[in-house]
Amino acid sequence: MYQELETTIHKILSFESVSVDRRSVLQPLIDFIALKLEKNSPINLNFICTHNSRRSHLSQIWTQVAAYYYKIENIHCYSGGTEETELFPKIAETLKNQGFNIVQIACTKNPIYAIKYDENEFPIIGFSKKYDHIFNPTSLFCAIMTCSQADGGCPFIPGAEKRIPITFEDPKIADGTPFQDEMYTERSLQIANEMFYVFSQLKK
Repeated sequence: MYQELETTIHKILSFESVSVDRRSVLQPLIDFIALKLEKNSPINLNFICTHNSRRSHLSQIWTQVAAYYYKIENIHCYSGGTEETELFPKIAETLKNQGFNIVQIACTKNPIYAIKYDENEFPIIGFSKKYDHIFNPTSLFCAIMTCSQADGGCPFIPGAEKRIPITFEDPKIADGTPFQDEMYTERSLQIANEMFYVFSQLKK
């Protein structure tokens, strides 16, 4: 794992900031993964937000890294939206500042990024897509709803074994303000902290 990314991770490994209420929100995801591990089954997690531009990507990426960090195998993380837009550039910039190696591999209206967390691991491919895009699993997956709009607007996700709401405040609220960098950094670290908490509980 890249040294700068390890430094970022060490800052979020204290889980005191994960409140009792948030732990109860995260528990169904812990239970889902634990049950799959008991059965030695592949674990497919699809993080869903309205535009698949911010929170769902942060959740997908940090969850994949958490699984790698805690050496939990057979975890495959995806993301999607109720509509296709683009991976918001500030997300790529924020993750790069936190230690990821990010390369834009397709420069289109909906750019595609290779997001690496370790020199020898296959990159996470980041681009905006609908949750049922061919890139994502069509069955035997857990749908994690990362925003209240997608949670309310999609009461049923075809093919999902389980649907779990784990919503985060949209960093978009700070776009165009002097607090944008701070807000995106804060949201990324919050999601990292909570996803690492999830996997820390699986090691006990």
